[in-house]
Amino acid sequence: MGVDVLSVSVDSVFVHKMWNEHELSKMIGGDIPFPMLADQDGSIGKLYGIYDEDAGVETRGRFIIDPDGNVQGFEVLTPPVGRNVSESIRQIKAFQHVRASGGTEATPSGWKPGKATLKPGPDLVGKVWQVWDVKEAFED
Repeated sequence: MGVDVLSVSVDSVFVHKMWNEHELSKMIGGDIPFPMLADQDGSIGKLYGIYDEDAGVETRGRFIIDPDGNVQGFEVLTPPVGRNVSESIRQIKAFQHVRASGGTEATPSGWKPGKATLKPGPDLVGKVWQVWDVKEAFED
């Protein structure tokens, strides 16, 4: 998909190694397929507003950053709630599609590659319901 994936945690590289060897590799059948960065002082987490100073931990977050370095999307969840990798991939594809269109297309909620997009402009205002087939957006 032409993206870089990085994992960032306040845990040390040694904790990452143990987690990969004793947990993750058993779940995915191999080593983690992207770099894991140690942010032990929380400086990266502070930049993204997810570092909990009192607890010394970072809240789980996912950030989609475009090639220009701008955050296009993010999701922050508390530890008991798992993330949805399929949704992250869908969103990346949607951001890539919009970027490739030069902003002449918008992807509605639930959009997937190959599905209809919206053409932003004055003619669309108040008529989204006429041009967007909600059922189609959520079909597989």
